[in-house]
Amino acid sequence: MSQGRMVQIEQDILSKNNEYAAANRRFFSEHGILALNLVSSPGSGKTMLLTRTIEDLKGELAVTVIEGDQQTDNDAERIRATGVKALQINTGKGCHLDGHMVGHALQRLKPADGGVLFIENVGNLVCPAAFDLGEAHKVTILSVTEGEDKPIKYPDMFHASDLMILNKTDLLPYLDFDVEKCIDNARRVNPGIRVLQLSARTGEGMAGWCRWIRAARQLALVEHPELAASA
Repeated sequence: MSQGRMVQIEQDILSKNNEYAAANRRFFSEHGILALNLVSSPGSGKTMLLTRTIEDLKGELAVTVIEGDQQTDNDAERIRATGVKALQINTGKGCHLDGHMVGHALQRLKPADGGVLFIENVGNLVCPAAFDLGEAHKVTILSVTEGEDKPIKYPDMFHASDLMILNKTDLLPYLDFDVEKCIDNARRVNPGIRVLQLSARTGEGMAGWCRWIRAARQLALVEHPELAASA
């Protein structure tokens, strides 16, 4: 296959995905739902962060979760154990979720109007950057065990994200990790990216993350004031 043909196929795939993502975005807007696309490498602590977040917010906000993995429903089971609805999507050989998968999941999950939908993407800092799911924000979780150069090694993901969470900060005393250098690297590829530092294990910094979610949800409810106090 020629290089030109490969480029055309890729463009066609992304174009079709963007149509599905636009439909998802309309659904979220019409129902006042805040959709967050959580992306990271495997092992960043993404699922632990999500379960801790749910425990902190589930009495306050209606939360629904879409889980993406190549195989198993282990993470979805962990989420369901918190008492919220979760749907597992297994992508097989696929390395990311796409707009079509998320659209089908929404039909089954039926997230509550005015609530928060967390989409935990497949662990991968490459492919999910290119696929819009209709989310309000991409949130990249980076563990301090991964190295401060990840933002410049995988710039597309950090450029596409509105927020970077530095997780596992409780391990900093035991690591050779330069926090300021990592943040500087992230802002080299995305000057507008916000950064939060936290430990999902200890809970340190979680309050700031929850405040960010509440503020983002208020923006999602601008056209639905009747839902602001009812989720």
